[in-house]
Amino acid sequence: MRPDLLRRVLSLLPGEGEGRPELRAYAAMLRDYPQRGGKGIRSELLLASAGAHGVAPESPRWERALWLAAALELFQNWVLIHDDIEDDSEERRGRPALHRLHGVPVAINVGDALHAYMWAAVHRAAVPGAMDEFLKMIHRTAEGQHLDLSWVERREWNLREADYLEMVQLKTAYYTVVVPLRLGALAAGCPPHDGFTAAGLALGAAFQIRDDVLNLTGDASRYGKEIGGDLLEGKRTLITLHWLGGAPEDQREAFLEQMRRERVNKDPQVVDQIHRWLLEGGSVAYAQEYAAGQAREGLTHLEDALRDAADREAVAELLTQMHTLATREA
Repeated sequence: MRPDLLRRVLSLLPGEGEGRPELRAYAAMLRDYPQRGGKGIRSELLLASAGAHGVAPESPRWERALWLAAALELFQNWVLIHDDIEDDSEERRGRPALHRLHGVPVAINVGDALHAYMWAAVHRAAVPGAMDEFLKMIHRTAEGQHLDLSWVERREWNLREADYLEMVQLKTAYYTVVVPLRLGALAAGCPPHDGFTAAGLALGAAFQIRDDVLNLTGDASRYGKEIGGDLLEGKRTLITLHWLGGAPEDQREAFLEQMRRERVNKDPQVVDQIHRWLLEGGSVAYAQEYAAGQAREGLTHLEDALRDAADREAVAELLTQMHTLATREA
């Protein structure tokens, strides 16, 4: 995230030099994920939306937008801490996940605390309607996460592509695109356009499908998460569902047998072979084309929604930013 947002986030957290040793360690843990970096995608989209709606840098409304952006970054970080625990992930942003460093109970507590500091940032923003947007975002994200986790828990693979799309629209699209666009409008004192939802659902789906592709094909140093981690965690993706629909029976059975196992019990050699099968088939190309279609649909809706926005130059920059997001290579 941009340095001024990081400063705002850190300004809400307790100082690392305060109190007894345990609380100093706790303060450092609160800062860990925010200070690891990340791309700041969602906060930048919020600020771009505010600019498109006429909010000028250094203005009082820009100050409010910055606090909302800081709140969105705090949301992202506490959700990632909990998500890493739920998925039993090894890494986050190129380093061991927080629960790998300090244990699950401590990591849960740190995530809970960052959740509370998120609301402190929303309060500082003092933007009418922002609290409702954050509540909606948390509800939708939790619903999507529940779908994802329940399929993993039940070892459920008898799913359609439409099931996957519903899950990612809830889990990813609302907090990645829909809500940042709406919060930017609210920071400008404008009612959010109804078209932001259709635009954000399509663009958010494109973003997540591209993320699924990168998890199989990306450069670990740029991607920030372990390559192939979705297979080890048993994630349902458009790629795997498409591949299962046409896989030879022996490959399908080998895949399902591994997916019935917990992560620690999976056979690394077999998982590597499954990884190669996915790359060798046409399912990655299929997912990329599907994502491209979602990106085109979302950008069309977004152009319509921003047709009457105040700052045309900022609108053009926002559309370019969204195209890059939905077709990203890292």
